[in-house]
Amino acid sequence: MTDGLTGNWAGRLRAAAQPHVGDDKVPGVVVLAATGDRVHVEALGVLSVGGPPVTRDSQFRIASMTKPVTGAATMVLIQEGLIQLDEPVTRLLPELADRRVLTRVDGPLDETVPANRPITTRDLLTFTFGFGAAMEVFMAREPLPIAAAADELRLGTLGPPDPGVQPDPDTWIAGLGALPLMAQPGERWLYNTGASVLGVLIARAAGQPFGEVLRTRIFEPLGMRDTAFWTTEPDRLAAAYRTGPADASQHGAGLELWDPPDGRYARPPAFEDGAAGLVSTADDMLAFARMFQRGGAPVLSAESVQAMTTDQLTAAQKARGGLGPDFFAGQSWSFCQAVQEDGSFGWNGGLGTTWHVDPGRDLVLIVLTQRMFDGPTMPGLHAAIQAAAYAAGD
Repeated sequence: MTDGLTGNWAGRLRAAAQPHVGDDKVPGVVVLAATGDRVHVEALGVLSVGGPPVTRDSQFRIASMTKPVTGAATMVLIQEGLIQLDEPVTRLLPELADRRVLTRVDGPLDETVPANRPITTRDLLTFTFGFGAAMEVFMAREPLPIAAAADELRLGTLGPPDPGVQPDPDTWIAGLGALPLMAQPGERWLYNTGASVLGVLIARAAGQPFGEVLRTRIFEPLGMRDTAFWTTEPDRLAAAYRTGPADASQHGAGLELWDPPDGRYARPPAFEDGAAGLVSTADDMLAFARMFQRGGAPVLSAESVQAMTTDQLTAAQKARGGLGPDFFAGQSWSFCQAVQEDGSFGWNGGLGTTWHVDPGRDLVLIVLTQRMFDGPTMPGLHAAIQAAAYAAGD
């Protein structure tokens, strides 16, 4: 299936994607590349193994691609004056007052010191408020005490997203508030949890559920009709897979089903997670990208777009942060998304999706699959499509 862009683009993108598509590889993929008013879409493979074909309007769990949407919603509420960028969040989130901080990330929960200062909205947007995923968590042979406690409270914030686990927002934020921070506010970049907290902050500031804030402030103004915290049409939602156990007879690992179309994302979740909860389509994420390309209209101000697309971290915050030693090589973090040294920005979803906007090339590239990433680096299919898109534009 193709639209708009033809010739060099169409051939290169299709050729890059096809070797990676298959029942034991990536069952299905939607690739969307756009420049100016031209759009090209490739829909290859199936929604589930043995199931119907993927189409341009198929829905996918976009996981951490939710984060930039949450960042945009936060900036909208700042523009409306409902919250302030540098005010303490305790006005709306008293559960996060009087924080204690672990003396070391792998230490016992009762070895703490007082926080040096309150948590601000900026800390949440930049993922520097003091709690989140870190290499120490991933590399530990046994769950760290803080990770085990977060798991017991069903926070679902230090591992893959799981809307079937997390409790309601008030219970969730109370659970987080019962734990010490992993670092002093503003000290280091820690992944993921800041966006989850922002969802609770936004809901309380607006006086309505987080999903309603997104619908009225982001989705409806941009025409994002197929983006929500659950699908009402599970026949359009791709199944979700992860790498299965190695099979000696096949000398490799196949796929195992992680979530069927009528599973976790086919009903309203108790917790609408601003870090990883949305389902969406390629065209909806294109609409979100084009909002940035237009300078923010009709959702964000030019100042908000600037803040969301430029480096917001200090060298010290990056020095002790990241998802691996090379995470900040050539990139940094703005408000809820990555920014590259070449001016491009976007973020990936660990359940199998990528969203990339390059203003310098006037390029938007969206890749939606249903295969969970095996690690922090971009999988081969995504890297190959990105390389092909840039080569085709040369």
